Amino acid sequence: MTVSNEHSFFRMFIKRFFKDRIAVAGLIFVVLLILVAVYAPLLANGVPLMVRSGGSLSFPAWSSFFAPDSPEMIIERIFNFLAIFLPVTGMICWIFKKKRLLISLIAGIILLLPFLFVKPVIEPVDWHEQIPVIRSEGGTVLTALVPFGPFETKAAPYQPSSREHWLGTDHAGRDVFARMVFGARVSVIVGVAATAISMIIGTLVGLLAGYCGGKTDLFIMRLVEIVICFPQFLLLLILMSIMLDYGSRQSILLVIAVIGLFNWTGLCRLVRGEVLKQRSMPYISAAECLGVPRWKILIKHLLPNVSGPIIVVFSFEFASAILVESSLSFLGFGVQDPVSSWGELISQAEPSPMIYWRLILWPGLAIFLSVCAFNFVGEGVRKAIN
Repeated sequence: MTVSNEHSFFRMFIKRFFKDRIAVAGLIFVVLLILVAVYAPLLANGVPLMVRSGGSLSFPAWSSFFAPDSPEMIIERIFNFLAIFLPVTGMICWIFKKKRLLISLIAGIILLLPFLFVKPVIEPVDWHEQIPVIRSEGGTVLTALVPFGPFETKAAPYQPSSREHWLGTDHAGRDVFARMVFGARVSVIVGVAATAISMIIGTLVGLLAGYCGGKTDLFIMRLVEIVICFPQFLLLLILMSIMLDYGSRQSILLVIAVIGLFNWTGLCRLVRGEVLKQRSMPYISAAECLGVPRWKILIKHLLPNVSGPIIVVFSFEFASAILVESSLSFLGFGVQDPVSSWGELISQAEPSPMIYWRLILWPGLAIFLSVCAFNFVGEGVRKAIN
């Protein structure tokens, strides 16, 4: 009976969510954003995906795919791994009826090996000069949608939109479209990882405060109030400045850690309030009388019953993390050049915003649409759960 109730609730949730057209539109944009981030090397890449010349066939982009030459190699490898793992997992779920999880895990471990052991290789070939030569000799070259990488300086600075550079170039002559595409990776990974960290901390601390009560609750809530007293964004700027002074290398991982570790207080208070309501329910008293361990009561009984607000908050916090990362990068305290970020692109228009308006329009539009999409999804989830 419990299983059927769970299935009926899930079906009702899906039905009510997809009736909200705005939420569905937001979900479609979120899915497209994630796909752009995962398959960025297929959309913008200065190395050809396939070359057929003189009867030989080669795939030059694969070496940089497994071992990208990027300051944020860990992040790039994670997304490149997902680009292969997601379709493979889909095929496994379609072909196999049993043990899908085990087979997917084995496939994931096998696919992970080249990302761990392949070393970065500096490509000595200037493909922008070689591609016309190969094609003139009757060869075939398959390039990405835009044949420029996010770090290539092949054009004049601040070049306007053209057939070659769709959105123009930045202050260093790099293609803005390529940097926009790879900037989506920064927004997605910061949104997912930073929000996950804050969700885990806020949920666990809120569960503990609400269930234990007494001195534990008093201590935790006073700690939360102390953290709330500091303006969050100002606190992030101070911490990033201190880390820079001590020689820490600013990176996406550092931004994720700072945002995630100081963005959990709101969820903590929400979870605590929900747990206080559930704490007085008969099923909790019954579990305590039966001698169920405290951690099982927290994880197996209380957590599922307070998960609705947590899911809603996740969507809104995701949008908040994207805004915070873009703001930090715009001010020079977030993701650093040459790594591409939407906020960093906007900051390049600072010398003359009216002349270099393209560097404000396209990244700003991407940030605006992303934040709106996640807020629409969060609002749709809230309505469906209620």
